[in-house]
Order: sequence, then structure tokens, then C-alpha cells
Amino acid sequence: MPGPHNILIVEDEPLIAMMLEDFLEMLDRQLAGSADNVAAALDLIAAGGIDAAILDVNLRGGEQSWPIADKLAELGIPFVLATGGSGDSVAEAHRDRPVLSKPFTMDAVEKALDALG
Repeated sequence: MPGPHNILIVEDEPLIAMMLEDFLEMLDRQLAGSADNVAAALDLIAAGGIDAAILDVNLRGGEQSWPIADKLAELGIPFVLATGGSGDSVAEAHRDRPVLSKPFTMDAVEKALDALG
């Protein structure tokens, strides 16, 4: 199977997170963990077992996922940035990363993850 297998999801909207989890299951991928804020995501990364991640750029309470992206990049773990549209600005350090635009489709998620492999 192409692409990474154990995927971390960082998404603050529960319904979107559940949809992504369902997509992973249908795509024969494993959920390595799900977090809705920076601290929880960093804890999951520290625990290990993550091959790749899907990061929502803007999280609840004005929090952004750049500290998570920085840690993943430092560890050499590939990730996709999930954005809600043109209003999301991508930090300079991560402009070369693949972007997955909302609303998600299973096909788009599969292609994004396969491209990380």
C-alpha cells in the first residue's frame, strides 16, 4: 500500500475529525491518535507511532497548529495541512507542505496521504 499507515489527526471540529477517522478506516489506514489542540497533539507525537499527520491549520480559541507542524518537521514525519479556504494563511516555514482543502472528500484524503509516502 502506498503512503503512510499510522495517521495522527489534529482537528478541533468533532464531526470533521470523525469523518476523517471513517475515511482512514475505509482507506485501510490506522488512526494513530486524534487531538483538538496543540498540547494534546504534541503529547501524542511524543508517544510515538505516527507515520504522518493531517493538521487543521486553525484550531479552537485562536490556536494554530504551527507548533505541531514544527515538531513533525523536526522529527521528519510528513504531514498535510487542512484549511478551510483562502482565509487560512500558511506559515512561511510550511508553505511547501501539501494542502487539503475543506470540505474533504475521501478521494482527496487518499491522494494527499499517498503523496506523503
